[in-house]
Amino acid sequence: MLRTPSGGAGNGTATADGRLLSIGAVLTHLQDEFPEVTISKIRFLEAEGLVEPQRTPSGYRKFAMRDVERLGHVLRMQRDHYLPLRVIREHLDALDRGEQIPLPGPGEARELADGTAGTEGSGELRIGREALLAATGAEPADLEQWESYGLVEAGRDGGYDAEAVNIGKLIVDMGRFGLEPRHLRAVKAAADREVGLVEQVVAPLRRHRNPQTRTHAETTARELAALSVRLHAAMVQSALRLRLF
Repeated sequence: MLRTPSGGAGNGTATADGRLLSIGAVLTHLQDEFPEVTISKIRFLEAEGLVEPQRTPSGYRKFAMRDVERLGHVLRMQRDHYLPLRVIREHLDALDRGEQIPLPGPGEARELADGTAGTEGSGELRIGREALLAATGAEPADLEQWESYGLVEAGRDGGYDAEAVNIGKLIVDMGRFGLEPRHLRAVKAAADREVGLVEQVVAPLRRHRNPQTRTHAETTARELAALSVRLHAAMVQSALRLRLF
């Protein structure tokens, strides 16, 4: 488990007797140091895999003290170091392995948050065409179809990111039910519309004169994206129940 630094939100005695905290109690505990944190934010960090609370048989979240400490550490890295969640996740993974790695300095952190670091050619995961086909089990003709319908897109260097692998695997899985790439154009169009909604909210933040506000744009975009995915899934499930069952 994470070896979090001492101090901050993780030092209370709320669970000294071993009791687990509800998400509302965690919120109250964290707000002393992070007054802007919300329950939605905590749920988002859980959805991103940065904290894994226990669940009761009825599905309620229950947080141990180590979970509160971990959340405090994540929020501190966002606030003090302007780090995007991708970098925070890598840092936490290293700490979980018992490794001590330095956090990026302010200048490097802002580059990471602005997206100017880790781009093509700078170390971000990029795979070639053959590797993508091997990872998804697709044929070259399949990939050509995916690209022709805009479902998968190569970068300027001709490589593909990790999400292209996920998309490809899902397309292959849906193909087993008889759904072809041409049938998935509606899914792509819906995704583009959802991205447009996120852009409407995030664009003013990215143009803001305050660097901290601009840094907050990525976190906001990821939160909205996660909520959008959950809303989309819930609406699909609801519509299926009404129409088919």
